[in-house]
Amino acid sequence: MDAEWTFVAPYLALVREEAPQREHALRDVFNALRYLVKTGCGWRYLPHDLPPWAAVYQQWARWRDNRCFEHMMADLRELARVLAGREASPPP
Repeated sequence: MDAEWTFVAPYLALVREEAPQREHALRDVFNALRYLVKTGCGWRYLPHDLPPWAAVYQQWARWRDNRCFEHMMADLRELARVLAGREASPPP
């Protein structure tokens, strides 16, 4: 999981980790989002050992609006192609 976080953190850090407005660690918010995706639970049913659902939703909306996951997936696609011995992007 540390290797995964090392990869995704640069895509998700829209502001510094120590920014004064940040109440919850970015990794905790990302873990809450992973929990939502894995379990399919509703936002309001996040376990209490994760950040509050409203904080997770608000950060997810920022990531969505900044297309963080789209950029991450594009880079992962290129990486997978290179590791498979192909060009990073398919020919036109």
